[in-house]
Amino acid sequence: MLHSMTIEPEQQIGVGTPDAFQRLWTPHRMAYIQGENKPTGPGAEDGCPFCSIPAKSDEDGLVIARGEHVYAVLNLYPYNGGHLMVVPYRHVADYTDLDDAETAELGTFTKRAMTALRTASGAQGFNIGMNQGSVAGAGIAAHLHQHVVPRWGGDTNFMPVVGHTKVLPQLLGDTRTMLADAWPEAR
Repeated sequence: MLHSMTIEPEQQIGVGTPDAFQRLWTPHRMAYIQGENKPTGPGAEDGCPFCSIPAKSDEDGLVIARGEHVYAVLNLYPYNGGHLMVVPYRHVADYTDLDDAETAELGTFTKRAMTALRTASGAQGFNIGMNQGSVAGAGIAAHLHQHVVPRWGGDTNFMPVVGHTKVLPQLLGDTRTMLADAWPEAR
């Protein structure tokens, strides 16, 4: 049985206007929110994480699979367990900047990501897309990346709905290994 907690106004002194929300403090996310380590220029030399990840080991970079033109990597700030991105190696900001080979492999890797997520975790649906430009919500607008977010029936459980908290049940390194093992090879 789930018990709700009631916070009395006197318990909230110093935290703003009393309300019914519980707080899960995540100060580590402030660096992401403030844009720390976001690229400022044309590539890895200017701090682009998507340009520097390919030089790391798969484990250190959370890379799931590598292709000729793109790679698949876990999102450090996932919306759901298994949330990954397909990223071109080339530092381009806009989908229309991809050449035909990059566009084709991005599509192929998206299909493989769906297959791997279904195999490894039984994903029943997906949110797939890319935010083009910072005004469209791109966290790193300077380097194109496509999100693949797995979904399951009932995955909106009490934590985000009632507790206003997202629970990720697996460490990113473990998720990377599970998906890399389930990644389908070129047929």
